[in-house]
Amino acid sequence: MNLFQIISDIEKVDPEIYDRLDPRRAVFKHFAGYGKKLAASAVPLAMGAMFQKAYGQTTTGVAGVLNYALRLEYLEAEFYRQALAAPGLAATLTGAGRTAITAIYNHEVAHYKFLDAGIKAAGATPVSMPQPSAYDFTGSKGAKRTPLFPTVFTDYNTFLAVAQALEDTGVRAYKGQATALKGSKDLLQAALNIHSVEARHASHIRTMRRGLANAPGAPATAPKSWISGNDNGGPAPSATSAVYAGEENVTQAGANVQTLNGGVTLGANAGSEAFDEPLTMAQVLTIAENFFV
Repeated sequence: MNLFQIISDIEKVDPEIYDRLDPRRAVFKHFAGYGKKLAASAVPLAMGAMFQKAYGQTTTGVAGVLNYALRLEYLEAEFYRQALAAPGLAATLTGAGRTAITAIYNHEVAHYKFLDAGIKAAGATPVSMPQPSAYDFTGSKGAKRTPLFPTVFTDYNTFLAVAQALEDTGVRAYKGQATALKGSKDLLQAALNIHSVEARHASHIRTMRRGLANAPGAPATAPKSWISGNDNGGPAPSATSAVYAGEENVTQAGANVQTLNGGVTLGANAGSEAFDEPLTMAQVLTIAENFFV
C-alpha cells in the first residue's frame, strides 16, 4: 500500500487535507522523509493516528452515510472503467471524449479511496468493493429482465445518456445527505467538495451530449448543461424519470424563487435551475439497484 499516494489521492477531493493532518503543512508534506527512518510496521500506525485526528470525530450514523457514498463511488468508477475498456465503444469513445471520461474515472477512483480512508479513520469498516460481475449496466439485472440500456457499451449516445443519469443522481445523493454530516465540519466540507466535482462531471457529460445533437442517430433534443425542471424525465424517461423527479421544485426555504426578483416573475424552469434538489438514500439506492445483477 502506497500511503503517500493515498494522501495525494485524498488531496484531489480535499485540498486542505494537509492542514487537517498538521497545520505545519510543509512538515507533513515531507513526512515521506521521516517515514524512511521509521520501521515499516510503524508507518501505517502513524498515518492512522493522523487520519483519526483529521476525520475521526464521527458517529456510527455518519459512517453509514460515508459507506452509502462509497457504494455510489464504486458504482460510478466501475461504470467508467468498463466503458473505457469496452470494444464496442473503441471507435467512438476517442479523442477529447476519451480524455474527459478518463479524467472522470480517475476522479471517481480518488473519491472512493478518500471515503475508504475516512471510514477507517472513524473506526468503522468500509463496505467492500463489489466484483465487476456484480454490476450490469444494461439494467437487465443479469438477463433477468428486459434491459433498460441494451447498447450502453456499444452505442456512444446511450453510454453518455447513462453517464448523465448516474452523475445527476450522484449530485442529488450528496446533497440529500449533507445535513447528516453537519455535526462534522471537516467531513461535511470534504463531502461537499465531492458534490461539486460530481456536479462538474454532470455538466460536462451534458455538454458532450449537446455537442452530438446534430450527429446521425443522436437524440432530437439536446440537454442544457444543467437540469431544467424535471428534464422531461431525463435522457431515457422510461428508465431515468426517477433521477429527475422533484427537480421542478421552485420553493426554497419556504419562498417561491419565481417571485423574489422585485416583482419580476421568473419562469418555472429558470426558478428550478438555480438549485439542485436532494434525493433520499432510499430513492438513490432504488436507482442504483437497476445496475446490479
